Amino acid sequence: MKIVMLGAPGAGKGTQAKRIAAQFGIPHISTGDIFRANIKNGTELGKKAKSFMDQGLLVPDELTVDLVIDRLGQDDCKKGYILDGFPRTIPQAEALDKALAGKGEKMDYAVDVDVPDENIISRMSGRRACTGCGATYHIVYNPSQKGDNCQVCGEALILRDDDKPETVQKRLSVYHEQTQPLIEYYQGKGILKTVDGTKNMDEVFEEILGILK
Repeated sequence: MKIVMLGAPGAGKGTQAKRIAAQFGIPHISTGDIFRANIKNGTELGKKAKSFMDQGLLVPDELTVDLVIDRLGQDDCKKGYILDGFPRTIPQAEALDKALAGKGEKMDYAVDVDVPDENIISRMSGRRACTGCGATYHIVYNPSQKGDNCQVCGEALILRDDDKPETVQKRLSVYHEQTQPLIEYYQGKGILKTVDGTKNMDEVFEEILGILK
């Protein structure tokens, strides 16, 4: 079972991806994890990726696809996998499909966790992160029992810069421009499934399970 997770930043697709991976015993693969593993292990692809990242540049599509395809060739992916945060653009999706077709494989599902922008902005601006241990809370959905302090270590909780409404709005604009076209792309392939991401996490998970089973 080969799945691509789609959804705007803050839609909760990462959380769902981890749960699905655990449910079906398949790896949850994010490009961030792939980059870190290759850089840590000093692989040739990792060195190339690091040279771009050290300059504050995005890793080019071609190299990103090479890294992902290399990861998908590992033994733990034989039963399938779930991709989270990749592909981000149509060229990446096309390159992935081409590489898979070369191995006689294809993606089975593209699951879009659909949440309106205004919900995402209120969701993310309610997040609070601990300055000490990094634990995360939400002022509405998961408040700390110690108010403005972390219930784990007692340090102060802050609203991170990347969770501020203006930053979230910028990230959503980039998403709509670059990544949303993937919804049409996978719709054209006949594998797109959309779930209502405004429901609570357990309901969203059950809806996704219903699709995959």
